[in-house]
Amino acid sequence: MVETLLTGLRAAAEPTRLRLLHLLAQGELTVTEITQILGQSQPRVSRHLKLMCEAGLLDRFPEGAWVFYRLAANKGRGGAVARRLLDLLPEADQTLTLDQQRLSAIRAVRADRAQAYFRDNASRWNEIRSLQVDEAEVEKALMAVFAGRRVHDLVDMGTGTGRVLEVLGPHVERAIGIDLSREMLSVARTNLERLSLSNCMVRQGDIAQLPLPAASADAVTIHQVLHYAADPAALVAEAARVLEPGGRLAVVDFAPHGEEALRDQHAHRRLGFEDAEVEGWVRAAGLEPGPVSRLPGKPLTVVVWTAQKPQPTLKSTGATR
Repeated sequence: MVETLLTGLRAAAEPTRLRLLHLLAQGELTVTEITQILGQSQPRVSRHLKLMCEAGLLDRFPEGAWVFYRLAANKGRGGAVARRLLDLLPEADQTLTLDQQRLSAIRAVRADRAQAYFRDNASRWNEIRSLQVDEAEVEKALMAVFAGRRVHDLVDMGTGTGRVLEVLGPHVERAIGIDLSREMLSVARTNLERLSLSNCMVRQGDIAQLPLPAASADAVTIHQVLHYAADPAALVAEAARVLEPGGRLAVVDFAPHGEEALRDQHAHRRLGFEDAEVEGWVRAAGLEPGPVSRLPGKPLTVVVWTAQKPQPTLKSTGATR
């Protein structure tokens, strides 16, 4: 512990690095965005970031050609040191205030770009929403799945614009959304920043091979994703892999329907799922099926399937004398 403290202090003991801590405690930024705020060269900023990552003060997340940085989420390593240092920074410091103003300007540009993307593609979601039950009812049913449970780590597979994180984020300790689309993730980041959900983050990744260790989450959601998947059973199995014993899975998707236009116009691979089919995937993944909620729409019915990962059982040794 002493060595961790000393390493963190050495890595942070420089004006620019303290500025970086202050910025990245408020959300994730790319190197390009950081250089714009600090007014320093990219090589110099990259060196600072490298040292701070090695000391555990920051987390680094590659996303295609981009790399995002943010304050370390792991409080057991350098993250605790970083947060203690942040408490010591003066609120009225002129340099930090200027950094904050530049950060706000960058966020405004990011929000404009995200809104433009969503505006250009909104008809795709609005058309589907008009065929189903009110989204507020779906979100209410999703929240009910985890009501009364203390969720430490939530994983949202195929997070898209991050709506599930917006809904569940205020009720969990930590949440991460995974999606392949950088455009969608840009929208999600803007939405999370707008709501100050600093306990939520999004990452680019393949949900068929989540960039997460086994048994690392106590809640997983798969919201309106399976009907796009070539192998829905594999996604359920991957959700089961990252669930810890006692963890709960919620799958939100459509009941079987005949809207063939959704295949051509919205790339739906499957036109809904039977309860027995989803239950089969759940059991094959080693999970126990739970309650099912049905929310009828016109003509699409939304279903919320639930499952839980069983606790390991202690086998009797049956010793004889």
